[in-house]
Amino acid sequence: MTRHAPADLARRLLDALPQTQCTRCGYPDCRAYAEAMAAGEAGINQCPPGGAEGIRRLAAITGRPALPLDPAHGAEGPRAVAWIDEDWCIGCTLCIKACPVDCIVGTHKLMHTVIEPQCTGCELCIPACPVDCIHLDNVTGERTGWGAWSPGDAAAARQRYESTSARRKRDAGEHAQRLEEKAAHKLAHLPELTQGASGAELERKRAVIEAALARARARRG
Repeated sequence: MTRHAPADLARRLLDALPQTQCTRCGYPDCRAYAEAMAAGEAGINQCPPGGAEGIRRLAAITGRPALPLDPAHGAEGPRAVAWIDEDWCIGCTLCIKACPVDCIVGTHKLMHTVIEPQCTGCELCIPACPVDCIHLDNVTGERTGWGAWSPGDAAAARQRYESTSARRKRDAGEHAQRLEEKAAHKLAHLPELTQGASGAELERKRAVIEAALARARARRG
């Protein structure tokens, strides 16, 4: 077996994964799974969307035997896309937050919809829905695994996931910065904001604000 540096091996393994970001492998995304395989911490048979063909590809890269798909992580099957029953959607936005590739559009208290060509069938939106109004449609018939998914599909899904992740990280950082600035302002003006408070009460409020400031700074970090 040809030896590869862990980072190079992880990159090659990531390139061989279908990029559905479904987490069924037991890791938070395809990259984390690839890194775990490269480190020898995960088997190559934990990706149901890749199926048997995916395992063969990973086996060829790692030199490990092509084992059957581990049933603990699910079963190989046709590709499905999600759709939202508009009669039941309450516009809670939880499915939008759960979608790893940002293919659900809508706004608070208004109906949401799935951009079907961009849906990877990850199913993460289904448990997030509090009213069970999200369903799956088989769009590939009897074709499963890589027979139901293409390198182009994987590349597009990976790009959307990376873009979505970067935007969410940026939004979280900006939100944390706003919280930090608000807490710092309150801390700086604590005496006038707490007129009439006793020494003990003033110190309690100071401790609360300082704790909030520390949390905001930790989030930014």
